[in-house]
Amino acid sequence: MQSPENFTVVPGTVVNSIIAQMRVQIIDEVRCVYLLHQNGKTINPDSYFLRFPDRLDSRIIALPAALRGQQPFSGIKWIASYPKNIEMGLSRASAVLLLNDYETGYPFACLEASTISAARTAASAVLAAGTLAGEKRSGGRICFIGAGIIAKTILDFFVSDDWNFNSVVVHDLNTDYGNAFTSYVESVCQTSTHFESSLDKAIAGADLVVFATTALKPHVSDPQTFNPGQVVLHISLRDLVPEIILQSWNIVDDVEHCLKADTSPHLAEQATGNRDFIAGTLAEVLMQKINLDRSRPLVFSPFGLGVLDLAVGARILQQAVAMGEAVTVPGFFGNVRRWA
Repeated sequence: MQSPENFTVVPGTVVNSIIAQMRVQIIDEVRCVYLLHQNGKTINPDSYFLRFPDRLDSRIIALPAALRGQQPFSGIKWIASYPKNIEMGLSRASAVLLLNDYETGYPFACLEASTISAARTAASAVLAAGTLAGEKRSGGRICFIGAGIIAKTILDFFVSDDWNFNSVVVHDLNTDYGNAFTSYVESVCQTSTHFESSLDKAIAGADLVVFATTALKPHVSDPQTFNPGQVVLHISLRDLVPEIILQSWNIVDDVEHCLKADTSPHLAEQATGNRDFIAGTLAEVLMQKINLDRSRPLVFSPFGLGVLDLAVGARILQQAVAMGEAVTVPGFFGNVRRWA
């Protein structure tokens, strides 16, 4: 049980530094949590969306969750997504993560969480790539659709996990963003890299395709866009028309969660009235309960589970405390004793 007498804060600079040192461990943590979730060792209710009638592209999402086991705890991520922030030179996403004691319910820590959210997303993507691509970490071509923070973080995790690519292609509707990310790729990968203004040309011939956009509705409509065996990390969830989903071999992180909120798989379910096009979850692939079908494109669509944020946040908190970088706030809750 965590003592309610103290409250711990981990600022973003510390979170960023720890993530940069622990990317491989974070991938392993995400793998473990997926398996725990598959085995019913988590509580992960629906995400809650706060939307604004005068800001249709913006939202704030609450992701409550709990991890059960030898050291159970609960918590919530509160993350805002404001795409127009980038026009002001600000990051699109901002977030905090609160961790709660499982026995008393008292919050015991708060962490800056936009980087945690990006890190667990990237770890999930790299884990899926290794699982679906058959551990092909050397050679090949990767294509990034979307040149923002999520794409950068995914690339960083690929590099830390010892992936090597013969070539990297970047596509973004904004040429300046695309060129900036292309320059970053060249600085960390030291491989053939170029910006491609044509979406079709960017995807053609890629072994791995990463969608990390802010698309609110499908914009990839040609059913012939992807080839058999091509691995598509559909991280942004709303890029593909239902026809593409229906002819692909589809893996999700959680079926119930992913088939909501007008994601591409959700649109496919609405079009067909069934979920037969979902092969299963990434955890089931990891547990070898599902055989890959490389006769079709392999599409991974992760909705993003709050339990991943909790697990990654807890690891970062533990490291921050060990390094003496966490900030303790004595008496944060005032008088916690009922009759004192």
